[in-house]
Amino acid sequence: MAHHTDFGGSGPAKEWILDPETEYRFELDPGTSLAIKLSKGHAEVYGAELAEGKTYLFGKECKAAVFTWQGCTIEMSHPSTEYVSEETPMYAYANVHIALESLRVRALRALHGSPPPPGVEENGNSSEPPRVLIMGPENSGKTSVCKILTNYAVRAGQGWAPLLVNTDPGEGGWSVPGTISAASVHSPLPTASPASPLGTAATSAPTTLDSNALLPLVYWYGHEGTKRNPLLMDRLIRNLGENVTARQEADPEGCVAGIIVDTPSSFASSPSSMGADHRHMLIKACVDAFRINTILVVGHEKLNVEMQRTYGNRMAVVKIPKSGGVVELDAAYRHRIHAYQIYNYMYGPPLERPPGLPPNVNATAGGETAMNMHLSPSSSIIGFDDLTIYRIGEETMAPSSALPIGATRTVSEMQPVRVDPSSPGSGLLNAVLALLAPPHQDEAERYDEEVLDLHVVGFLAVTNIDIQNRRMTILSPSSASLSGRTAIIGSFEWSEQ
Repeated sequence: MAHHTDFGGSGPAKEWILDPETEYRFELDPGTSLAIKLSKGHAEVYGAELAEGKTYLFGKECKAAVFTWQGCTIEMSHPSTEYVSEETPMYAYANVHIALESLRVRALRALHGSPPPPGVEENGNSSEPPRVLIMGPENSGKTSVCKILTNYAVRAGQGWAPLLVNTDPGEGGWSVPGTISAASVHSPLPTASPASPLGTAATSAPTTLDSNALLPLVYWYGHEGTKRNPLLMDRLIRNLGENVTARQEADPEGCVAGIIVDTPSSFASSPSSMGADHRHMLIKACVDAFRINTILVVGHEKLNVEMQRTYGNRMAVVKIPKSGGVVELDAAYRHRIHAYQIYNYMYGPPLERPPGLPPNVNATAGGETAMNMHLSPSSSIIGFDDLTIYRIGEETMAPSSALPIGATRTVSEMQPVRVDPSSPGSGLLNAVLALLAPPHQDEAERYDEEVLDLHVVGFLAVTNIDIQNRRMTILSPSSASLSGRTAIIGSFEWSEQ
């Protein structure tokens, strides 16, 4: 039910009274923003609670939903598209959370050697924490399910900090698109804009944010689609898994909260669009790397049957419903979101206030005050020889048909190839580069593919190349010296125009 009201005393606003177990869904057009205030009751956005009386900003073409278990009243400035739905999959998602919660409690008891409470029978040796792989086709709401399950775990009051893993390079995660990453989540992940779909990481945010506890471990794949270089993707997933395992072995208590893994839609695609072998290889890489013991399939019968057949004898495979609120996203939208994400990484996530919102109303993105602060990225000029830049594999390879008869490739898909900035075809202008962590000092020998195994410490954009003077201009959120550092170029470009 909706009627018009005043938002804090001036300008038109709309009030919706939501019945229990319904959700208000909205979609924003480019260049518009929305303010929502919970004026009465309890409500949440993807499992993160809204505080009563606080005004939340949404922007950058955000598409989201405010769900209420008990009923509530919300006020908002006019969004682009809005409606209320009584059919939501939240019951099913809450049941999954309850099942995962019992696994956590059981794992904690096993860790402490405590007996089960009276009357509770524990079957077998299932005292492992939940390690969940979430799969589904494009536009099925996988990331939203990941956020809901993560936020419910954080809100359970047990001090859980589940590890959220993003293996979808088409999703920006905590940094920029083209990456895979993992972070321990200690406080609910806010939703304000698709420019920061999983909240903001400490690397590019002011240090006063709640979610600044997020220190993601990031690897750079450099492309949007997994079929571009599946062998590289496989290696990076396994690298991320090794790091996650090492981190969890060092903290058995923290490990009890478990792992939730978001996956790219290519894992669910038909075999023709991505080689079936590569697809199975990457699913298996995730299952192995994160020691998965539960697979959730979002709204896809065929994929569910396939996963049951492949993994059902080793772990639980559960099909869960897809939300009717999921929006079909086209390639142009995804391209715009990638640009928002890179801009957001460089400049921070301020959102425009919607017209009609009184100046005395303190509106915050995701409820985090500091999210309204701008970052000031630094532009610096460096010599061509200051930064060593590599491109990984295939883009530098001639097609097989262009090779002399009988010749084999000299560059493998995994071979780092040095990029020469003075070459007119370097592809560096407007390229996004991943700055790598320094190589490990304690390893006596270097190896050819070492750059594939180093995690990322930041991102740069090349804004100008001066071949004559052998210099280039780099934009970065940090002003640290790049001399002697190594970076990798992928296929993402960005310019401020």
